[in-house]
Parts: sequence; structure tokens; C-alpha cells
Amino acid sequence: MKLNQLPKVEYQSLNPRQKETYNFQKVSAILADYGFATIKLNDDWANADFIAQHIDEDKYLKVQLKGRLTFDKKYLGKDLYICFPYENHWYVYNHDNLLEEFLGKGKLSGTSSWDEKGLYHFPKLSKDILIEIDGFKL
Repeated sequence: MKLNQLPKVEYQSLNPRQKETYNFQKVSAILADYGFATIKLNDDWANADFIAQHIDEDKYLKVQLKGRLTFDKKYLGKDLYICFPYENHWYVYNHDNLLEEFLGKGKLSGTSSWDEKGLYHFPKLSKDILIEIDGFKL
């Protein structure tokens, strides 16, 4: 069998579990360029979908894979990184650090999503938000 003769999968045709696996594989390949090896977790251990271990340092990242820029109060204090794709780029950020920046600039406060539900995500990113998170783009 020649793999290059198989049709490529259409992301939109995948079910949610398949999309998570697909995204894990894609971001793992990119993280490898930065010296990380990844380990997929079966059950969101400590709210992480996977662990990324750096080759040169005693550095481990607990990573939650998302479909968009997301903040969630259940992730507070867990030293968790969020990873998401946007317009052919991947972003990885420390949840609590970026949340603190956003709250300090009044970006989430006053919304029912954040204040009442404790969850805020950005389906579309404005130019201002893209500038703010540019340093987290891989």
C-alpha cells in the first residue's frame, strides 16, 4: 500500500474524538521542532490532554488541547498550558498568566460567560487579540 495514494482526511468530516487525535498529532509534530516529545493522556489527567517533555531540561508542560483561545476558572492554579489552532498557526500559552493579562486589561470582566459561568472563549480573534497573543504562536 502506498500511503500517498490514500485520500487525505477532511477535518470537518471527523467526529470530536477524531478531531482531538488529529490536532494532537499536528501540534506534536510542531512541538518536536522546539525539542518537545509528547505523551497523549487518556483521561484528562490534572485537566491535561497531553504532556510535553523538553529534551534538554527538566521541563514538563501539562497541555489542554482546545479548538480556540479559551479561559476557564476550573483551570486556575493548575499550571496548565492551553494549545489551540487558528488560521494555520498553533498557539500555546500558560492559562493563568495570559488570563491575568486579559483580566488586567478588562477583556473578560463584565461578561456573563466569565462572571457567571467561569468560561470564556473566542470563536474569532480580532486584530488586537492576535497582536496580544502573537508571542505564543508556534
